[in-house]
Amino acid sequence: MLTIALPKGRIAQETLAIFSELFGEGFEFESRKLILEIGEFRFLNVRNQDVPTYVEHGAADLGVVGLDVITEKELDIHDLLDLKLGRCKVAIGIRDEDELDWSRPDIRVATKMVNITKNYFASRAVGVEVIKLYGSIELAPLVGLADAIVDIVETGTTMRENGLKVAEVIMDSSAHLIANKNSFFAKKRQILDLCGKIEEVVDRE
Repeated sequence: MLTIALPKGRIAQETLAIFSELFGEGFEFESRKLILEIGEFRFLNVRNQDVPTYVEHGAADLGVVGLDVITEKELDIHDLLDLKLGRCKVAIGIRDEDELDWSRPDIRVATKMVNITKNYFASRAVGVEVIKLYGSIELAPLVGLADAIVDIVETGTTMRENGLKVAEVIMDSSAHLIANKNSFFAKKRQILDLCGKIEEVVDRE
């Protein structure tokens, strides 16, 4: 049996739709159930940020998680396939009236993506003071807590509604299929076979 950790919400539903198409039967979590077992598959319904933890520690053989999370957590896993779901960008946001001044000695940035932020600013040889927040990140520049934010952007609506604009895109992200390293070794044929079938479905979309 393959155990697959899925993030709660739309990405889980879209991933299960791929399995439904592959195997010709309905794959769907019941209302509050956290485990779904069909045939040779067990699906776990977990928070997005927890998916890589389940995979990295071997509680799940496979998982579906955003490339931004993989990059941020610097995971020791196999990245198998871009599922092309949940496309978004990781971007720097600033107030509408501001400009991003790369010549400043250091810039204060509010974000939950500390590693991505530090690595990007280091690549630009700019000092950065990172202030870690867990939510309502758009508020930080508006009240003087930070000069800029680094956050996920899908349409940009949330930033615009809060008087912010995208100053620079750091990376593109989408949902990826990842594998636990030991599982990949022990169940390689099964995993690669499934991966190939999923890739065919993804490429048809």
